[in-house]
Amino acid sequence: MADKTFYITTPIYYPSNRLHIGHAYTTVYCDALARWHRFKGEDVFFLTGSDEHGQKIERAAQESGKTPERYVEEIVATFKELWQRLNISYDDFIRTTEKRHHQVVQEIFRRLYEKGDIYKSTYKGWYCTPCETFWTESKLVDGCCPDCDRPVEMVAEESYFFRMSKYARPLLDHIAAHPEFIQPATRRNEMIAFINQGLEDLCVSRTTFNWGIPVPFDERHVIYVWIDALTNYLTAIGYLADEDKFGRYWPADVHVVGKDILRFHTIIWPTILMAAGLPLPRQVYGHGWVLVKSGKMSKSKGNVVDPLALIEQFGADAVRYFLLREMSFGQDAKYSKRALMERINSDLANDLGNAFHRTQTMLARFCRGQVPAPDPVSSREPIDADLINLAAAVVENTDRALTELDPNAALIEIWRLVGAVNKYIDQTEPWSLAKDPAKSGRLREVMYNVCEALRITALLVAPFLPETGKALWRRLGLSDLDGQRFADLKWGGMAPGVEIGRGEPLFPRLDIDKILAEDESGDEEDETAAEAGEKAAAGKDQQQEEKQDMSQEPTSEELISIDEFAKVKLRLAKVESVAPVPGADKLLALQVDMGGEKRQIVAGIAKYYQPEELVGKTIVVVANLKPARLRGMLSQGMLLAAEDQEGKLGVITVDRDIAPGAVVR
Repeated sequence: MADKTFYITTPIYYPSNRLHIGHAYTTVYCDALARWHRFKGEDVFFLTGSDEHGQKIERAAQESGKTPERYVEEIVATFKELWQRLNISYDDFIRTTEKRHHQVVQEIFRRLYEKGDIYKSTYKGWYCTPCETFWTESKLVDGCCPDCDRPVEMVAEESYFFRMSKYARPLLDHIAAHPEFIQPATRRNEMIAFINQGLEDLCVSRTTFNWGIPVPFDERHVIYVWIDALTNYLTAIGYLADEDKFGRYWPADVHVVGKDILRFHTIIWPTILMAAGLPLPRQVYGHGWVLVKSGKMSKSKGNVVDPLALIEQFGADAVRYFLLREMSFGQDAKYSKRALMERINSDLANDLGNAFHRTQTMLARFCRGQVPAPDPVSSREPIDADLINLAAAVVENTDRALTELDPNAALIEIWRLVGAVNKYIDQTEPWSLAKDPAKSGRLREVMYNVCEALRITALLVAPFLPETGKALWRRLGLSDLDGQRFADLKWGGMAPGVEIGRGEPLFPRLDIDKILAEDESGDEEDETAAEAGEKAAAGKDQQQEEKQDMSQEPTSEELISIDEFAKVKLRLAKVESVAPVPGADKLLALQVDMGGEKRQIVAGIAKYYQPEELVGKTIVVVANLKPARLRGMLSQGMLLAAEDQEGKLGVITVDRDIAPGAVVR
């Protein structure tokens, strides 16, 4: 058994309805981290599950004419189906209706009561059933719940209360001593501010419904969601049942939750643990939301996106990649079907798929379909060393990013290697080497390096895209991907003589406009065919603008007022990745971060910059330019560049570290 453990959890999801793409993001995020830590040889325990009690479930079951047990059973089955389709490798699926969980919840409640940290009193206040939260009058917004904007109801009942206020100072001290406890830092600051406003004691039992775990010494009460649901993280690893297992995995390495339930996990949960005399989890990460055009997804709004439908249409790995690549650390991300398909075309088809497909083709033509033996190290050229060194750096940076809970940054790193492989092929030109028998040794060296870089790429990709990782591994003529470990990322692991497989492209390019036009789902979050046509026309206008001579002095007729200039919204954007536009010698497609908003900008600067020169730069972008299509790729803005009389061009950047999204004025 591995010495190092890694315990990661999703929240347990509420079975009031099917899960949407936001839930899928949380679980895919955890799965990628769990797979990576297994790859590193660690003893991983990955937990997910369902939170099945409460008044909301009881009411929904009554309205549907079913018992609560049958109601949740049917919905939980859809949870498990989704996780199976997404290749989620959880180690346990905990349900709060299980006997093992009832025993833990009742015992913790009993211990806190005997300690004096739970007491009986009477509660009167405003209650939001969908959020299962009590609110004071001052916290309501226009008489509605401040979290979900839905009506609340006045509740008055006898309840048991947890002395949460008693633990405010110890919790603040813990956060100060462990700044990594709440991630990202912006959310940590929000939670500190909330605690400093003063913590009230917490209602932890209800008498107005029956669907829950009874208080062990007062069965008129059912134990409320806070102790019932949050305690699942202890039950699944053997608390009170398997001392060795519990001692091995607790405290959890990270609870991963959406930012809307961060307060429950960083204030309520830690204070319960403190009262129970248990260590606190090492980290709680509150990620952003997956937003659609109409805002945050909500079942009541009817704007949720069904991940099963997307998997059916595009495959599980494409959905996994989009979610992990679009969501920057701690920030929100926007979803649209067009954005998903553009990411598939750009990253999976053009970059990753193209690197493997062209390599297979060249090996078949020049090397009888086998990995050639490399020449001795002394024959390496600087370009070979650059590729080898980059591969080592990408491995190191990917591991660092995942240690810092940032799969988005890890994927950006991995795609640096993918881009470098394509560039290496372009620069070494194996097809030219194959024409000259005197250069056969150089051809073997080049093709071995390409195959080895792709072997490392397949290993790096597999935790994020498990089906793709296996397919790439098979096409490299290799076996036992599951037996590979982090140490196998060292350069030189590809055995010469391996027979390379062939096959259709893993990610065929999608005809985006055609798919959207034929889509019968009526997805209101995607642009219509008419809008797409307008953008295509706008693209022609933008191309004409790019041809204008920017060095000319304005005439009096060309002078503008300050009000006219103010219409142009300039923002800073950080370049995350850059790739050539297929079939266009002058165009590069830049993926940029504009402060939580991801955009693609297509610019005619390919003859002035290599893609890797731009990655990491903070540039100036016209943020309110009408989107356009250039060579079939959506451009959502325009970068600023200067060009002199001799045709030398430079992209405008800033001279210090300023956050993406900052206003330029």
